[in-house]
Amino acid sequence: MKLFYVLALVVAHLLALAGCVPHTTGGTEVGVRTQKLGIFSQKGVEERVYAPGATYFFLPFINDWNVFDTKLQNLEMTYSKARGDRRSQDDLVFKTVDGNDISLDVIIAYRIDANKAPYILQYVAQDDATLRDKIVRTVARSKPRDIFGELKTESFYVAEARETQANKAKDELQRILGPMGVVVEKVLTNDYRFNPEYTKAIEDKKVADQQVEKNKSAQHAALEQYKRKLEEARGEVNKMVADADGQYLKDKIEADVYQEKQQLIAEAIKTEGIADAKGVQEMNNALAGSGGEAIVKLRIAEALQGKRIMLLPLSEGGMNLKTTDVNRLIETLGVKALSGK
Repeated sequence: MKLFYVLALVVAHLLALAGCVPHTTGGTEVGVRTQKLGIFSQKGVEERVYAPGATYFFLPFINDWNVFDTKLQNLEMTYSKARGDRRSQDDLVFKTVDGNDISLDVIIAYRIDANKAPYILQYVAQDDATLRDKIVRTVARSKPRDIFGELKTESFYVAEARETQANKAKDELQRILGPMGVVVEKVLTNDYRFNPEYTKAIEDKKVADQQVEKNKSAQHAALEQYKRKLEEARGEVNKMVADADGQYLKDKIEADVYQEKQQLIAEAIKTEGIADAKGVQEMNNALAGSGGEAIVKLRIAEALQGKRIMLLPLSEGGMNLKTTDVNRLIETLGVKALSGK
């Protein structure tokens, strides 16, 4: 009886194999089998993941076959109509934290977790297109808006600020999509645009900032020139002070030399005066003695030696010198002729 049962199973299996059709997976695809009837195994989505690049045989009608591509996918949402997932304006439009409208081009790089392909088929999406459009795209257009909207308008000009928010968006998308079998590898930002009025204001501010920087540079240059001229003036003043100090020292040395010379001359004059005074004193002492009168007479005699002496009568009837014109008298007597005329 047992042998008969085994033979019946073998025959049934061979008959099943004879009616099987091939199912293949591409180089980056994994396959998932769904059994509609539970003849030889449990009904429903099989937990087995069929490896890439292979061919498998299953009975038709009672088996379904689905494949998922495991290569890296890029979901590009952009303003341009010539590229991206949609041939229409597809960028993210939102408001910054300070209330300005902005649109941002975003690329979501993701892949599916091959080991979760059966789970994806059973609970998330039937194929890659549905997973991309209904799941990844829906979440990717929602959460990044909130995260990038945390930035102030001017922060979008700073690449580091945009990258920080992109990493936050990646982590948030992974938190949501990870349990669904999707691995978010990267969130990238591209171009961004403000409304025309704000763009004009930003451009005007840039021009004003450039002018401010230019004025700062000019102010800095003027300050440096002032410092240079100040140093030159200080150098000139120091030179003048040094010259004045040198001249002062020179004049002081000359004055000291002159003063010393005059002191020496004064000392010599003083010494000579003292000697002369002593000589006069000695002469006075000599004249004051018994021989003084004789010396005076001798000196008078020496002074009168060789001189003509005239005697004028001064009797009562004679000449009165108080009333006589001496000049007329000399002419009369011919003294003038005797003087050489």
